[in-house]
Amino acid sequence: MELNLHPIATKCCVSGREFAEGDRVVCYLVREADGLTGRRDLLESEDANLPAPAEIYCRWVISYKPRRGEENADRALKLTAENLFLTLADPTNPPNEANTPLLQFLALMMERKKILKPRGVTPDGTKNIFEHMRLRQMYEIPAGDLNAEFFVKIQGQLDVLVGAPKKKTEEAKPAAPDAASQPPSATEPSAAPTAAASAGE
Repeated sequence: MELNLHPIATKCCVSGREFAEGDRVVCYLVREADGLTGRRDLLESEDANLPAPAEIYCRWVISYKPRRGEENADRALKLTAENLFLTLADPTNPPNEANTPLLQFLALMMERKKILKPRGVTPDGTKNIFEHMRLRQMYEIPAGDLNAEFFVKIQGQLDVLVGAPKKKTEEAKPAAPDAASQPPSATEPSAAPTAAASAGE
């Protein structure tokens, strides 16, 4: 599963300052007031000054690393579900309730793909524990009831990340009737009288 996201910006969307290597950068995936999806990257120190978007889909914090010139730009546009999970579930990221539904869904998906293995729950029962089988690292994900209501709630986030199913633009048109099956036009002479006339000659 690949998620099509814009690569990280090179400067803060609030202050306009260029990012420097090692800066803590807050990244948001949002729905703007016009309904379009966007990404906002800003210095962590400017987080309180970010104009509120219409809706926040998820939020994470990274240490900025400039992209090297030889890196493939197209590849930078691709973010796998596994990488997104590891970013959002990173214990160094401050907890954010907006991320919880997406984290729960990604954990479920990767458990089915055997990337994660359930390892029980925390002592207070509020979080499920998963082990990443390749990394041998444990992650604690808030527990929740993944029922029909949950999937309706998260549908908007999934449509943004992986693309909503395309609707048919037009219904299939009926095939044109075969010309041979059409009755002769009133303006066209019938072949039957001609044949009769020939027979009487």
